[in-house]
Amino acid sequence: MVRAYAGFVPGAPGRVLVVDDSQVIRQLIRVNLELDGFEVMTACDGAECLERVHRFRPDVITLDLAMPRLDGLGTVDRLRLDRRTRHIPLLLVSASVDPRPPGAGPPPWGARGPFEGDVDGGDPDAPPGGGIDAVLSKPFEPAELVGLVKRFCAEGRRRVVQLVKPLAECAPASRTLAP
Repeated sequence: MVRAYAGFVPGAPGRVLVVDDSQVIRQLIRVNLELDGFEVMTACDGAECLERVHRFRPDVITLDLAMPRLDGLGTVDRLRLDRRTRHIPLLLVSASVDPRPPGAGPPPWGARGPFEGDVDGGDPDAPPGGGIDAVLSKPFEPAELVGLVKRFCAEGRRRVVQLVKPLAECAPASRTLAP
């Protein structure tokens, strides 16, 4: 069993891998987490995330959805298929909450949603849950992000995950940080 960093280093809040193509967002998230004592490593896209995750062994990964080389959903798929990383809570932090164009059919995470229920059908080798553990839409409150990361470090990944902000309440996808 893989043990989380926070689980064997007394007093350490944990390690977080921040994955976003925007240097400004990576720095914003990094600074806020480091102020709370977290050890933070960053990656500029999903491919770099996959290169760093086994060496860094994070307790939580924050991911943007729209990134070059390997996007957030592709990264989630690969992390969930790997026995070494499937247990890591994944927090989606994105302005593009639903990447599909209107009328494109069911979302890539299935009809039940990306955040609820046990979709592995009881197979112990299947990735648990629907992939993403929580969603925080941009713009976001840094305190809310830090609170979620703290909770995931303390609790780990649950079989039944929850949506931080219902998709119906999220603003339309935007490539800017403006509301």
